Amino acid sequence: MTTEDGEPIVSVTDATLTDIADNGIWRGASLDISPSVLAVARALLAALQGTAPAAELPAELRELLDAVRQRAGAAIQRVPVADGVSLSAFTIRQNSPEPRPVVIVPSGWNPYGWLPFLAGYLSLAARGYHVLAYTPRGMGRPGEFYSSDGFIGVAGPDDRADGSRMIDHAEGLFSPEKVGFLGLSYGSGISQLVAAHDEDNRVAAVAALSTWGNLATSLYDNGTRHTEAVELLIAFTGAEKGKEHEKFDAETWRILEDFRAGRNLEDVVAWGTDRSPEAHVGRTNGHGTPTFYSNTWHETLFPAGEAIATFEKLTVPKHLNLWIGDHGAPEGAGITGVVTGNPFPGLLTPMREAYAWLDHHLLGKANEVPDWPVVSSQVMFTYETVPALIGRRITVPARREPLDSWTGATTGTEAWYLGGTDGNGGGTLSDKPATDWTRDLLAGRETTATAVDKIMETGQKEWSGNPKPYAPSGFAPDRVLLWSTEELSDGRRIRGSATVRLGVRVADGDAATLVAYLFDVAPDGSARIITHEPLTVTGLTPGTARTVRWTLQPTAYDLPADHRLALAVNTRDQLYAFTGTVDGTTTITSLHGEEAVLELPLG
Repeated sequence: MTTEDGEPIVSVTDATLTDIADNGIWRGASLDISPSVLAVARALLAALQGTAPAAELPAELRELLDAVRQRAGAAIQRVPVADGVSLSAFTIRQNSPEPRPVVIVPSGWNPYGWLPFLAGYLSLAARGYHVLAYTPRGMGRPGEFYSSDGFIGVAGPDDRADGSRMIDHAEGLFSPEKVGFLGLSYGSGISQLVAAHDEDNRVAAVAALSTWGNLATSLYDNGTRHTEAVELLIAFTGAEKGKEHEKFDAETWRILEDFRAGRNLEDVVAWGTDRSPEAHVGRTNGHGTPTFYSNTWHETLFPAGEAIATFEKLTVPKHLNLWIGDHGAPEGAGITGVVTGNPFPGLLTPMREAYAWLDHHLLGKANEVPDWPVVSSQVMFTYETVPALIGRRITVPARREPLDSWTGATTGTEAWYLGGTDGNGGGTLSDKPATDWTRDLLAGRETTATAVDKIMETGQKEWSGNPKPYAPSGFAPDRVLLWSTEELSDGRRIRGSATVRLGVRVADGDAATLVAYLFDVAPDGSARIITHEPLTVTGLTPGTARTVRWTLQPTAYDLPADHRLALAVNTRDQLYAFTGTVDGTTTITSLHGEEAVLELPLG
């Protein structure tokens, strides 16, 4: 048996769902959807269409499927939106005669459109919603049933207009009581922008998962291009290799080419800003749309800082969840097939809370949502784990802290001044300012001090209880500079965004890229990353030092008692563009009156 796209319907077992729970929804260095996710989606679709028996599904999926088939009917449709462009859509219509709300789900950025999240649509239908999921224009593999016409504009004006036309279609098809939007990744940004721009203010609630607030700063911030994420996304549209440009509209492809080349970056910023919910937050506030956000501490596509900054500007009913991990890790299992199983406690909480938000605002359920804090912040790596067949398994979820706002997480700061070498080749972090020292770096080479091994994969392991281990003693001293405190007997409650100030000088050229990493170093010398952030400085004069200051990504981290806090600085990370002279010398120093310092936020 095969699906409509000619793919075989493979057996789905409890092991399939465990693979999703343990390894997430993304797979491979080049970024793709997990085969297990696609197997579940295709099996569910085939069972709905009657081309494969539901008995071949695990019990939890079979029960979900049966519950939906008893109350609703599903269909695949083409929805015309404009100028001969039609979008692929999947619908579930409740059989009940009384009015029901509809949840519209723009798909994430992937070559399979709406297909991978089929279990999530069934979960929504089982809660009593009509469902309209669709593939945004330009996404998908040519000729496949889940693919849409047109060209990708990356949440631009056409996508916003398409979202309103999908509301029109939903109103004609379902006559819904209310309209809500739920989106993961790309679909989350589209959801927010449609809600802000729908002229009739028809969106009653939004759940934006692994979302962005400012696309411009997600692409380019602190003078640094976030190149690796963009390259992976360009390749993840369903285009044939070498023909990626054919998927995008002309303006968008010009912007992407400028971004890749590092030119016309003011145009890149303007383009990204227009696609940022932050730029349209006044419209969202004017509409009063209840908005649910989720993001992750080590997010490699849409860093947490920009999402938090946008969320703080919202004056509507709102909630923000901040989770351990990377893009899509917290929500992935619950939206793609793990419905009731519990491979580790807390696995399904992110999606359950997203559904609860919609239930309260669309179904009118008297649930726990009114009692939620505005922000729920998961403290990194505070879970309890035990050894498993591979790695470790969570037995107690990481602690979550309630906050009235993220700004309230920081109650004070602590200054740690960077000093010269300590006699062992490393630098010191102390409470006393130090000057008259210099330390040199070989520029432009990657090191083992890196934010992640692989986009998404490293953060997925964090989410499931296996954060990446580091060995600072093995960092190449000519390429990575390290400063460390003594063992801190009381540890530290780090809450907020650390800042780094230091002097930088280049031997030749006029630019330098620096990447700062904050580490928790255990007594045995092993380390875990707390946060990081790059900075690119231009307009330097060779041989003349300039003081620079930048802010690292926000975090909630408990440094354990008797651990050391370490700051590492290098010049290149695989995630970012390097600007400067490869194999040139970059010198770090501390200038009088502007002493090099790490300002640590405490809570």
